[in-house]
Amino acid sequence: MKKRALISVSDKTGIVEFAKQLEECGYEIISTGGTFNTLKSEGLNVIGVSDITGFPECLDGRVKTLHPSIHAGLLAVRSNSDHMKQLEELSIDTIDVVVVNLYPFKQTILKEDVSREEAIENIDIGGPTMLRSAAKNYQDVAVIIDPTDYNKVIEEIKASNEVTLETKFYLCQKVFAHTSSYDTLIADYMKKQLKDTSFPENLTLTYEKVQEMRYGENPHQSAAFYKEIGNLKGSLTSAIQVNGKELSFNNINDTNGALELLKEFEEPTVVGCKHGNPCGVGSASDINEAWQKAFTADDKSIFGGIVVANREIDEKTAAQMKDIFLEVIVAPSYSEKALELLKTKKNVRVLILEDISEKQLETAYDLKKVNGGLIVQTIDSKLITDDSNDFQVVTDRKPTSEEMEDLMFAWKVVKYVKSNGIALAKNKQTVGIGPGQVNRIWPTIQAIEHSVEQISEEASKGAVLASDAFFPFSDCVEAAHSAGIKAIIQPGGAKKDQESIDACNKYGIAMIFTGMRHFRH
Repeated sequence: MKKRALISVSDKTGIVEFAKQLEECGYEIISTGGTFNTLKSEGLNVIGVSDITGFPECLDGRVKTLHPSIHAGLLAVRSNSDHMKQLEELSIDTIDVVVVNLYPFKQTILKEDVSREEAIENIDIGGPTMLRSAAKNYQDVAVIIDPTDYNKVIEEIKASNEVTLETKFYLCQKVFAHTSSYDTLIADYMKKQLKDTSFPENLTLTYEKVQEMRYGENPHQSAAFYKEIGNLKGSLTSAIQVNGKELSFNNINDTNGALELLKEFEEPTVVGCKHGNPCGVGSASDINEAWQKAFTADDKSIFGGIVVANREIDEKTAAQMKDIFLEVIVAPSYSEKALELLKTKKNVRVLILEDISEKQLETAYDLKKVNGGLIVQTIDSKLITDDSNDFQVVTDRKPTSEEMEDLMFAWKVVKYVKSNGIALAKNKQTVGIGPGQVNRIWPTIQAIEHSVEQISEEASKGAVLASDAFFPFSDCVEAAHSAGIKAIIQPGGAKKDQESIDACNKYGIAMIFTGMRHFRH
């Protein structure tokens, strides 16, 4: 029995050469539509699907391959004598190789202002059906969705006139992964069209691999970087790397956290980050001053850290950055001279992210893998502002306008400090950060000690303090008073709130309750 291959592809990369080699190996080629015309124009002896089915393509090409003469030829188990007898009685021949890739649904929905009708018209029906039929019968049919597999298949056919069972199963697995991702993308698009923000009963997600990584958090762990499918402005997946080694697992994780903090600021701001926590943050009227504030906030921890900025990096700032060891620098742009300077450091990863201030949609998911499951929440997109009515001054003394500016600054920062987290700020500069402790007083003490050790004995005097969660006791107020802190912002809601309020009133400290916490575990 003559071998046959059915070819119908939207991505025609390498398909002509592959089809020619199949023909040279004795295969008859069956094809449809645009693929048929492409192969025919290249001199191949192609059989149209309608010649196999005896039925014309119809409904603007929506129905072509959905026919027993195609699917029986795919699904018949060659070792099953009843199957083969039925094929003979029905005058249906087997199909041994299927090469299909699907209508470009993803490319369609990524176009600006695409209509729902156009998106739905680009949902493939016959393609996935053929793929699933062929993959279910993988022991008899080699099914190919990826042009990178053409060489492997043709080499095996040339070597033994057959594709090995191992390769067929490998190709089968790729098919079901591909059709699953394709269907998930369609379902996600439709959910977004409905503006449905509920959590579905069955959660299926699809991501595209950006790169393999040398290792994960530690050298003994393997890792890869995946991205969501969509127009992800402001996301690290959209950044263009112009210098340095490839990003590591920890680089990506830390840089993402720094970027999310940076997006809270509109004025020129620089965020330094280390091990997932901000180590220095500064806002100013220009980016160089913002950089100086971020750097001097903690010039030790920023060594080997991440720096992100929301304005163009100029030559002066680049020259100062070049003099220290940084892992990653991200900005919306760089002056020509700045880029020249930074590229002299061959290992520093320099990234351009044009839409660096673009925030995620509020409906975006935050995912955390746990053993045996996944916990899912919407992102923490809320934040009080100084012109909102969401906060309450609970002390006799109200914050001054300068203190209020610093309180809002510190509140943005502490939102991205690992719980339990404390941030001290003065003049739109962090002067002490205490992250990730198991009680509230330890990060408070740590932040105060840090301000003395890293900046000066006077750094905390006149500063403000932000806490990501409420004070269970007044000990944090006592520590703040000892350090010369003048105002505090915290969620409130503890049983002993009054104890902290009384302590603040005793020392003339202004305190704000936000009514909103920002745990970051």
